[in-house]
Amino acid sequence: MHNSQDNQDQLLPSDTVEQTEPFYIDIDEIQMHGIGVADIQKLKLAGLCTGILMTTKKQLLRIKGLSETKVDKIKDAASKMLGSGFITATDVSIQREKVFKISTGSKQLDALLGGGIQTMSMTEAFGEYRTAQLPVENGGANGKAAYIDTEGTFRPDRIRAIAERFGLDPEIVLDNIVVARAFNSDHQMDLITELAVHFADQKNSYRLVVVDSIMALFRCDYTGRGELAERQQKLNIMLNRLIKISEEYNVAIFLTNQVSSDPGAGMTFVADPKKPIGGHVLAHAYGIEPVYCLVISSTRLYLRKGRGEERVAKLYDSPDMPESEASYAIDTGGIIDVSM
Repeated sequence: MHNSQDNQDQLLPSDTVEQTEPFYIDIDEIQMHGIGVADIQKLKLAGLCTGILMTTKKQLLRIKGLSETKVDKIKDAASKMLGSGFITATDVSIQREKVFKISTGSKQLDALLGGGIQTMSMTEAFGEYRTAQLPVENGGANGKAAYIDTEGTFRPDRIRAIAERFGLDPEIVLDNIVVARAFNSDHQMDLITELAVHFADQKNSYRLVVVDSIMALFRCDYTGRGELAERQQKLNIMLNRLIKISEEYNVAIFLTNQVSSDPGAGMTFVADPKKPIGGHVLAHAYGIEPVYCLVISSTRLYLRKGRGEERVAKLYDSPDMPESEASYAIDTGGIIDVSM
């Protein structure tokens, strides 16, 4: 992945570095508790650079070369380093103060989201995103962005237009966005694992991960009712991995999702995405192929077309904001407020 230190210096001023301390324990530190270098390398190759306690024993045993005895020793070392699993609510409050809120570009939409798209969290929507590279005082997060493109829709020219709107150098902005094209659901998971390794190497550099879209490749790889259970299980594993990444590296995860075709009413969103069934909403719209609508996301936005250029975002689920709506529009410079 391309990395320009000069570009990073322009986006990450020195006076902001101290407020972005790591939220995780580096995997190399378990060597102090008797874990061998060879075993640590095996964990890294499996994409586990942090978060050992977030990984089940069953998952660790799948790593080639790790016996049950070694796995128990690794889990024990990680437990000793982290100490008690419980902390006070005050400590949680202090940790939450480190959360960044990334502006969408629209004041109305930001207000709906409680200030913007939050790090250490996952947001699901039917829509597009904008860069996270603005300074904090301008609604950004002083960081780089990663984009996983599952449908071949990423366009650098759109990024250039957004950068120019906010007075940023388009070429510097492009250098600070890493993009990967995923070609199937397994490849999509591999890229997410690769991101976790990259984030561990590039500590505190990234603030946004976009997966556009989360379901497209799953719908291609798994078809029919007979494969729904396997598809849901693999999707759950992927989402769980993304949640861990958001919490460990203090990044915002932004997901776009699918629409379902209704022969009776043309193009429509999945039926009532507010009702979770078995961890996901499984919508059967008039016998058309069912579409998952994720409920594991911390924040869920339902987007629809309004009058003229107006678009409407409805907040369905949020841990800290009430259900509400906001209007916005999209132009060449990204998301903007609607002119009244």
